[in-house]
Amino acid sequence: MANENTALVTGGAGFIGSHLVDELLRLQYRVVVLDNLSSGQLKNINSACVFLHVDIAKDPIESVFEKEKPSLVFHLAAQSSVAKSATDPVTDAQSNILGTLRIIENAKKYGVHKIIYSSTGGAIYGEPPELPVDESSPAIPLSHYGLSKLHGEQYTKLYRNLYKLKYTILRYANVYGPRQDGNGEAGVIPIFASLMLSGKQPTIYGDGNQKRDFVHVHDVIKANIAAITKGDNQTFNIGTSKMHSVNQIYELIKEHTSFNKEALQGQHRPGDVYEISLDYSKAQRELEWSPERAFEQGLQETLQYIETH
Repeated sequence: MANENTALVTGGAGFIGSHLVDELLRLQYRVVVLDNLSSGQLKNINSACVFLHVDIAKDPIESVFEKEKPSLVFHLAAQSSVAKSATDPVTDAQSNILGTLRIIENAKKYGVHKIIYSSTGGAIYGEPPELPVDESSPAIPLSHYGLSKLHGEQYTKLYRNLYKLKYTILRYANVYGPRQDGNGEAGVIPIFASLMLSGKQPTIYGDGNQKRDFVHVHDVIKANIAAITKGDNQTFNIGTSKMHSVNQIYELIKEHTSFNKEALQGQHRPGDVYEISLDYSKAQRELEWSPERAFEQGLQETLQYIETH
């Protein structure tokens, strides 16, 4: 029998996951975190949660479900770099497909009431003919990462059809905000800011006119919380429907940091989508969710965080 007040968060030491853990604790949930710390950080982990250093793709996890008996699973643990997925597609698939399947199988076996699966709206649609793209558009990913996340979605839906395991799938735009790490390969804002603050020139891959939909992490957390009680067995875009180019981002951060050098130029990276923005009207209707944080405000908050941490 699942414990009604226990939530399991995979990837709970990561950028998005740690913010979600904080909010679940604020809402009086008992929170169990699984994270292998490959990209998550110990400093992000709230001391009020139960933390287990676990790789969901390789380590034994059944005992966690058996002991903790979560009623909710928020599945955020993933290999999330498009570039890394191209150079090491096997590890990408192990994390995002096999890891997801192991979580879902144990959720089914131990009576989890609902799984809320963090997917990608930025990489799953490929290059859709119309923007902003809605959920009815076919998923035609251009990258190993987008494909592996799509397989995770399909397993999530299969377990609903076969075993009645409830789910909500949230397809995120490019998430940004405090705690995003500038040392990795994901997250153009902290990468640019960290390099500029240390006097180094960032690299722009391609012509810099590629455009992204940027959604603030606090808005993403709101969507996860809404999905606890709404949106059963459905898929939702979580974005803003607006786009900013990589060149625009560079100039805004350059101005904020008083950096005076131009970017280095790199080759376009295979698998990178050129333009994407997400239509969130379905989430607005059914999750009663819409983005609240304006990009300019969120960017300033994020840059201030990077400067002080």
